[in-house]
Order: sequence, then structure tokens, then C-alpha cells
Amino acid sequence: MPIYIVILGAPGAGKGTQAEILSENMNLPHVSSGDIFRENIKNETELGKHADSYMNRGELVPDDVTIALIRDRLSRPDCKNGAILDGFPRTPGQAEALDKMLAEFDGKVDLVPFILVKDEYLIERLSSRWTCKDQGHIFNDKFNPPKEEGICDFDGSELYQRDDDKPETVKNRIAVYLEQTSPLIEHYRSTGVLKDINGARKIENVAKELVLALQFMEEL
Repeated sequence: MPIYIVILGAPGAGKGTQAEILSENMNLPHVSSGDIFRENIKNETELGKHADSYMNRGELVPDDVTIALIRDRLSRPDCKNGAILDGFPRTPGQAEALDKMLAEFDGKVDLVPFILVKDEYLIERLSSRWTCKDQGHIFNDKFNPPKEEGICDFDGSELYQRDDDKPETVKNRIAVYLEQTSPLIEHYRSTGVLKDINGARKIENVAKELVLALQFMEEL
């Protein structure tokens, strides 16, 4: 049976970092909705062009387009044993669509780690975050600095601070996330697969708790 994990957490909670660690430990692909959009738009696929047409107008990409992009990614050979999803689903409606999709792959959502971090800590994290221009690797001045200031450890590209990581926009991002995602959190809590994870610790300690949660899930 394939294993599917959905990681939830506010901006700056460390979802991407923990998804990468889990991906390596479990040999499962890290499926990021943001990466999927960028890949399809860059490669000018039909779905990518469709999504880009909405984004260029400043509109939300419709669920059916987003779900089709996710389905295309999960149907690839590297996902035959499952995947770690980051950034999707965002609503109970998308979660229900994901359940139907995974049933076609003989799977289901097995675990939903919800990484909890206080707002003030998230603001500190995001305000110190830098992203590489080439492949989007993320560094943090305080918690995960690059070896060479302003340069990505992995691809050597320049690091920059995204506009939405600047302090004046961070508070609003967190408030919007919590408002939009709270129904999804309750949806997964009611199904018994949600696991609260204390994210206000060192990266390796959060990773250990995630692995323990997964082991506990497998024993059930």
C-alpha cells in the first residue's frame, strides 16, 4: 500500500524543510503544489498555460485545474509508493477530491502532521528567510544560514528576500492562512489522521517527532 502524508502549517512553520527530511528518510517524493505550478508554467504544458492564464489576471486557479496538476504529478512512477504533499489540499473540498484521487491509486491520506508555531516566532523566522533565485532553496539568517552569505549552498545562485517574507506582510499572511485553513485542520482532526507537532524547536527535533508519529501510525 502506498503511503500519503499531508503536511500542514502556517507560513514559516517549516513545512518544506520537514517534507524534504521525511522525503529522504522514507524515500518518497516531496510533492509541493508551488513547485508543480512553477514546473508546468515553465515547461508551458497545457495545464500550466491554463493555470498561468488565471494567475496573470490575479485570480485563484480553479480547483479542477489544481487537482488535475496534482493528479498528473502523483501518477508519475516515482510516486508509486506514495508521496509527501506540501501546499495541497488547502480546503475541505480539495481534501475530498484528494481522497477520491488517492483511492484510484489504492491509497489514502495516512497522516497529517500539523506543525504548530506561535505567531511571533513565525514572524521572526519569515523576516530572516532568504530564497535562492535558481531553484527556490530556503535559508534563514538565524536558524539555517548559508555557508557563504548571499549565496545558495546547493546551486550557487544569489539569495534574495521575497516581498511576502518582509515583516510588513508576514502578519497578514499568517492571519489569512489560519482563516482559510482552519476548516481543513478540523476536517482532518475529525477523521483521526491529524497529529499536532511542536514546530518551535530545532529542525532535527521536529523531524524526530514526525518520524515517531509516522511509526505510531504504521503500528495502528
